Amino acid sequence: MALPPDNAAFAMADHIPPRATEPANAERRYEVRRAELPLSCPTPAMALWNSHPRVYLPVEKLGGEAQCPYCGAHYQLVD
Repeated sequence: MALPPDNAAFAMADHIPPRATEPANAERRYEVRRAELPLSCPTPAMALWNSHPRVYLPVEKLGGEAQCPYCGAHYQLVD
Protein backbone atom coordinates (compact mmCIF):
# COMPACT_ATOMS: atom_id res chain seq x y z
CA MET A 1 0.00 0.00 0.00
CA ALA A 2 1.43 3.36 -1.02
CA LEU A 3 1.55 6.20 1.46
CA PRO A 4 0.41 9.70 0.47
CA PRO A 5 3.11 12.34 0.04
CA ASP A 6 3.94 14.29 3.20
CA ASN A 7 2.04 17.38 2.06
CA ALA A 8 -1.14 15.27 1.60
CA ALA A 9 -1.18 14.48 5.32
CA PHE A 10 -1.17 18.19 6.12
CA ALA A 11 -3.98 18.80 3.63
CA MET A 12 -6.09 16.07 5.25
CA ALA A 13 -5.49 17.59 8.70
CA ASP A 14 -7.12 20.82 7.50
CA HIS A 15 -10.44 18.96 7.18
CA ILE A 16 -10.58 17.49 10.69
CA PRO A 17 -13.34 19.21 12.69
CA PRO A 18 -12.45 20.74 16.07
CA ARG A 19 -12.95 18.49 19.08
CA ALA A 20 -16.11 19.06 21.13
CA THR A 21 -15.12 20.30 24.57
CA GLU A 22 -18.33 21.32 26.35
CA PRO A 23 -19.41 18.85 29.02
CA ALA A 24 -22.38 16.83 27.83
CA ASN A 25 -25.72 17.38 29.54
CA ALA A 26 -24.26 19.59 32.26
CA GLU A 27 -27.31 21.88 32.32
CA ARG A 28 -31.02 21.10 32.56
CA ARG A 29 -32.18 24.07 30.42
CA TYR A 30 -30.69 25.34 27.18
CA GLU A 31 -31.60 28.27 24.94
CA VAL A 32 -31.31 27.53 21.22
CA ARG A 33 -31.20 29.89 18.23
CA ARG A 34 -32.48 29.08 14.74
CA ALA A 35 -28.91 29.27 13.43
CA GLU A 36 -28.12 26.22 15.62
CA LEU A 37 -30.82 24.02 14.06
CA PRO A 38 -31.23 21.13 13.55
CA LEU A 39 -31.18 20.60 17.29
CA SER A 40 -29.64 17.49 18.78
CA CYS A 41 -28.96 16.36 22.32
CA PRO A 42 -26.14 16.30 23.06
CA THR A 43 -25.33 19.25 20.80
CA PRO A 44 -22.36 19.10 18.40
CA ALA A 45 -20.34 21.23 20.84
CA MET A 46 -20.75 18.65 23.61
CA ALA A 47 -18.43 15.68 24.05
CA LEU A 48 -20.16 12.38 23.27
CA TRP A 49 -17.83 10.03 25.11
CA ASN A 50 -19.65 10.47 28.43
CA SER A 51 -23.20 10.97 27.23
CA HIS A 52 -26.22 9.20 25.77
CA PRO A 53 -26.66 8.56 22.03
CA ARG A 54 -27.33 11.67 19.95
CA VAL A 55 -31.04 12.28 19.34
CA TYR A 56 -32.50 15.00 17.11
CA LEU A 57 -35.29 17.11 18.62
CA PRO A 58 -37.89 18.85 16.39
CA VAL A 59 -38.04 22.00 18.51
CA GLU A 60 -39.70 24.06 15.74
CA LYS A 61 -42.52 21.55 15.29
CA LEU A 62 -43.07 21.30 19.05
CA GLY A 63 -43.94 24.98 19.54
CA GLY A 64 -40.43 26.20 20.31
CA GLU A 65 -39.72 23.83 23.19
CA ALA A 66 -38.42 20.25 23.33
CA GLN A 67 -37.24 17.83 25.98
CA CYS A 68 -34.61 15.13 25.52
CA PRO A 69 -36.07 11.66 26.12
CA TYR A 70 -32.72 10.38 27.45
CA CYS A 71 -31.49 13.01 29.91
CA GLY A 72 -34.54 15.26 30.33
CA ALA A 73 -32.69 18.44 29.24
CA HIS A 74 -35.15 21.15 28.21
CA TYR A 75 -34.45 23.18 25.06
CA GLN A 76 -36.19 26.45 24.22
CA LEU A 77 -36.06 28.27 20.88
CA VAL A 78 -35.35 31.94 21.62
CA ASP A 79 -35.49 33.60 18.18
